[in-house]
Amino acid sequence: MLLPGLMSSFVPPAAATPAVVLHAGGEDVAIIAIIMGTLSGVFYPIVRAWARRLEGKTATALPLAGIEDRLERIERSVDAMSIEVERISEGQRFVTKLLAEKATPQLPPHNP
Repeated sequence: MLLPGLMSSFVPPAAATPAVVLHAGGEDVAIIAIIMGTLSGVFYPIVRAWARRLEGKTATALPLAGIEDRLERIERSVDAMSIEVERISEGQRFVTKLLAEKATPQLPPHNP
């Protein structure tokens, strides 16, 4: 606790006084900038999410009939390709079996 009489007679030395005096409004501007930066950093994502939510309510659903038809055609194409691949693999197995069963040709005896 400070006594009122002690501080009234205190005079700072000449070297301790600042050479440059800042404008008194500079502190207020800095404080306001910090507060506004903090508030905008907090409220900007909230307002943006709220705006996206409002925009989402007005959007209409896309018609899915065309997409379903297209997916059905793709599914039929994939089925047809899988059948063809199976036929090719059966042919490959058949040819491999024939080549494996084929008798190796007999070489003539070696005469030195």
